[in-house]
Amino acid sequence: MKTFWKETSNENGRRIGLLSTKSGVIQTPFFMPDATRGSIRGVSSEGLSSAGLEAMVVNTYHLFLQPGTEIISKAGGIHAFMDWKGILLSDSGGYQVYSLIHKNPLMGKITEEGALFKSVLNGSKHLLTPERAIQIQFDLGVDMMVCLDDPRPNSAPEEEMKAAVSRTLRWAKRCKDEFEKQVSGRGMTEETRPLLFGVVQGGMIPELRKQCVDGLVEIDFDGYGFGARHIDADGVFLDEVVRYTASILPEDKPRFALGVGTPQDIVRFFDYGWDMFDCVIPTREGRHGRLFIWKEGAIDGKGEFYETMNINNARFRNDFSPVEKDCPCPLCQNYSRAYLHHLFSAQEPLSLQLASLHNLSFYMKLMEKLRNGE
Repeated sequence: MKTFWKETSNENGRRIGLLSTKSGVIQTPFFMPDATRGSIRGVSSEGLSSAGLEAMVVNTYHLFLQPGTEIISKAGGIHAFMDWKGILLSDSGGYQVYSLIHKNPLMGKITEEGALFKSVLNGSKHLLTPERAIQIQFDLGVDMMVCLDDPRPNSAPEEEMKAAVSRTLRWAKRCKDEFEKQVSGRGMTEETRPLLFGVVQGGMIPELRKQCVDGLVEIDFDGYGFGARHIDADGVFLDEVVRYTASILPEDKPRFALGVGTPQDIVRFFDYGWDMFDCVIPTREGRHGRLFIWKEGAIDGKGEFYETMNINNARFRNDFSPVEKDCPCPLCQNYSRAYLHHLFSAQEPLSLQLASLHNLSFYMKLMEKLRNGE
């Protein structure tokens, strides 16, 4: 299998590299906001490009249910449907389905065949198998896709976690077989095919993480992801597990920290050799009026290099300074804190767009600083 990621520098385990996809080459590390239903809520594709965004994550589960892959295929694929010329990665839908069933067992069940679940939209029943998850992602036409796995909370009993790791490996093999079948059947080449990521499960148990890594590497994927939460039930960062998992993954393949996260957690993962990140945090926080602001000092995993500003606070009502003086985003270049405070108070949709773009600009600057060793 061709290697699509090339390391260009490595300082104390902090990897810099280039990842080649069918939609272009992107420098690692990079961050992808979650365009859950094919969009970042309240922000156009043009706005996202202006913020320096190069890649996003779309949600297989949600797009499968609405509008459906038939509509997206008729549009020419998800890139054309959402008017995005950058890179797109799709998840498998497994995490969403498991969360749905975990919250309400009446909504479905996990079997060896796959995940049987009811649609939250109309109650219709669906079976998401490893093969179907891969087929859906091919129909979307994304640049990178993720295997269907069996995610479990870190608090799950060890026997349950062992069973989930074993199933994750069996499903990974089925995903890889279906992937190769789709590549062949669609007449794709090494240059035109998407990349496939396997997901490392095992919770907080290093031995299970090792078992999962060994099994996935034997199957051979284009990249590998850190599955499940990277914090424990008390919100404590799983430092040992994150570091150990990176240390046993192939050095010549990209490492994807799924669902990570806060700026300080991204830095922590990057310190241990992880390359790709995605999360809803910058846009979700922005929609609630919480903005990321730079502070003086070195970037570290303690979070001391930034602070958050809640623009809903009454003290900004008469503050006519920009949110951040040197920020290039449309909010900081054109509007004041007082104006953004007014927009949120009046529940104007423009507030969501401006705040989201500011936070995305912050995240893009963070990735640039990490790549530059600042």
